[in-house]
Amino acid sequence: MTTSDITPIDKFQVPADAPRMVQRLGLFSSTALVIGSMIGSGIFIVEADIARGTDSPALLLGAWVVTGVLTMIGALSYGELAAMMPRAGGQYVYLRESLGPLWGFLYGWTLFLVIQTGTIAAVCVAFGKFLGVFFPSISTTHWLLHIAHVPPIRVGPMVLGNMDIGLNTANLTGIIVLFFLAIVNMFGVELGAMIQNVFTSAKALSLAGLVVLAFTVGRNATAWEANFGPNLNQFWRNAGWSSLHPVQVGVGGPLVLVNLFVILAVVQTGSLFSSDAWNNITFTAGEVKNPKRNIPLSLVLGTGFVSTVYFLASLGYMLVLPLHGDPNGTTVLARGIQYASEDRVGTAALEQMFHSYGAWLMAGAILVSTFGCANGLTLAGARVYYAMSQDGLFFKSVGKLHPRFKTPVAGLLIQAVWATFLCLSGSYSQLLDYIIFAALVFYMLTILGLFVLRFKRPNAPRPYKAFGYPILPALYIGMAGWICIVLLRYKPQYTWPGMFLVVLGIPVYLFWSRRASA
Repeated sequence: MTTSDITPIDKFQVPADAPRMVQRLGLFSSTALVIGSMIGSGIFIVEADIARGTDSPALLLGAWVVTGVLTMIGALSYGELAAMMPRAGGQYVYLRESLGPLWGFLYGWTLFLVIQTGTIAAVCVAFGKFLGVFFPSISTTHWLLHIAHVPPIRVGPMVLGNMDIGLNTANLTGIIVLFFLAIVNMFGVELGAMIQNVFTSAKALSLAGLVVLAFTVGRNATAWEANFGPNLNQFWRNAGWSSLHPVQVGVGGPLVLVNLFVILAVVQTGSLFSSDAWNNITFTAGEVKNPKRNIPLSLVLGTGFVSTVYFLASLGYMLVLPLHGDPNGTTVLARGIQYASEDRVGTAALEQMFHSYGAWLMAGAILVSTFGCANGLTLAGARVYYAMSQDGLFFKSVGKLHPRFKTPVAGLLIQAVWATFLCLSGSYSQLLDYIIFAALVFYMLTILGLFVLRFKRPNAPRPYKAFGYPILPALYIGMAGWICIVLLRYKPQYTWPGMFLVVLGIPVYLFWSRRASA
């Protein structure tokens, strides 16, 4: 090994008797973590917004194809980095090693501030909302302590505020769930993995069941005629090269007409969010058995499964419900996919199949899905803060492991505390809108780091080399770059705030780095 292959984390001398992470996650558990972290509630909800944006059955499916291609190329590319650097922290380590410690810190900072904790908060509150289907007293309107309402404030292209601060029964349920999962994951990665395996298996089966039902008993003539007939003419409507689609620029901005390449990029905010968190397995690399093999393989298997099921679920929805709908329609069929009640397309599809029992069935499926998703995010996120602390860029206590269970207890606790704050402030929903763009930028930078490391460390051991290199990684950067350009132009409310949150981390990095070198 040359000096150029020595990573910064090697410079920190860990006492020989200090607890170390134990490799206990096998291939099945690793793949379950990928799948479980990806599948939350998005696939059951975002379909309506994508349908309104594309106004075309073909482009609706096209949006999921674009997301699937990006996700799969990302997984294939990350596999090389994971096999090359199988350490706790994953993507944080890859950015640090390829582009420098500042970029690694900015990713970890954004992950802690919003990406991981905000998603945990959103998923846990969603669990509370859907639990309210069975227990009506659990609701976002049932306040136990209502502190204040922050009115909407217009700042350039953004609308800030418009949120309620306080404790209601829905976010109380979410807070209980997130602390429960944090505590459970303190008692060893095996227990967290067991929960993940059970709930991932259950949610995968329930989503697969939804697809099977949609393709069999759920098919109806009205939806088929509206979306696919006659002779697939309806399927391809508004999907031609010359077709134009209206897009509102920013919040309250003008409506402009764009082509299919632009509209497919615009609607990626929904499909990419639903497919995000596939990289979480890299955070736990220090606890994966044979990580040089199992992490790349789990990335490919997990993302391939989810992308396929998402595509089939989207197709299944169109076999049950017409794409076009009337926002004032009084029936599920009349409202269609575009105007499903509260955008709950999955619920609408099951209601069409099973009438009043549909909402109960979907609520049960989403409870399983969100619980498993929250567990995967909780387990993985703390490992990044652990790696940051090892580099002297986070609280020192977060870099310590429990002497018996070998888990980052302090990282799990601080993650739960910040997620609780986001739950109480009601800010997580807005923050998640802002970070989709930032997360995509970090994915691009990480894959750019693949090229950098091939140049800087050509002789470093690479048990697995990225499939399709350099064409596929370059294609990812090109496609993701195009989406970022389009979002900057047409959806500034999703882009500039996210970049602000990232840049806010620069002075924090300077503080931590000076403290570490002192």
